[in-house]
Amino acid sequence: MISKETLFALSLFPYLGFLWFISRSPQMPRLALYGFYGTLVFVGVTIPVGIYAVLHYGKSLANVDWLHGGAEVFLTLSNILLVVGFGQAVRQLKMKNEK
Repeated sequence: MISKETLFALSLFPYLGFLWFISRSPQMPRLALYGFYGTLVFVGVTIPVGIYAVLHYGKSLANVDWLHGGAEVFLTLSNILLVVGFGQAVRQLKMKNEK
């Protein structure tokens, strides 16, 4: 059976492929693209912070509130970029179709 750590590491490859393809699409809103890249930043931040939580506090990241909240800020910012980016794209498409 595959460990959760191995499965997590393997899941990065399809996501990187997804980022590669959408970054080449002219229809992809730039701000939303930054949000998808921000999700990758969130993962990159969460891994060392999670290791720090285990080494320094002897607990998982989810059980050290101030570290967990700090890491989740990156996910929140990514989600905001996604919503605003796709929202702008929908408004632009509506305006284009009304003309």
